[in-house]
Amino acid sequence: VQLQASGGGVVQAGGSLRLSCEASGSIIGINNMAWYRVAPGKGRELVARVTAIGSITYAESVKGRFTISRDNAERSVYLQMNSLKPEDTATYFCAANIICHSDYVGYSPHDFWGQGTQVTVSS
Repeated sequence: VQLQASGGGVVQAGGSLRLSCEASGSIIGINNMAWYRVAPGKGRELVARVTAIGSITYAESVKGRFTISRDNAERSVYLQMNSLKPEDTATYFCAANIICHSDYVGYSPHDFWGQGTQVTVSS
């Protein structure tokens, strides 16, 4: 199973970017899908999460500016980022809790992470 993230880049403050993340591999089902970020000199922060039934959580700092969505048929999660601020500059990672199957343990959920995509917002 792999998560492939894309869509990062450099944008001026007030601009927009859309991040995408697609899961591939031997997937039985996907539970939560989320975006995290790591800013320079800071720890990992949950940006937004969407559950399998569509419940959504946002970090206070991005509420009203970012929108998370998922497409279960495409096994993908997206993050639309509007009104970007310099403090949004970070490496963004997608994550998903994915149900896999193996002959040894049967069905079990596992956390997977994408490779990270850089978002830089200039002032």
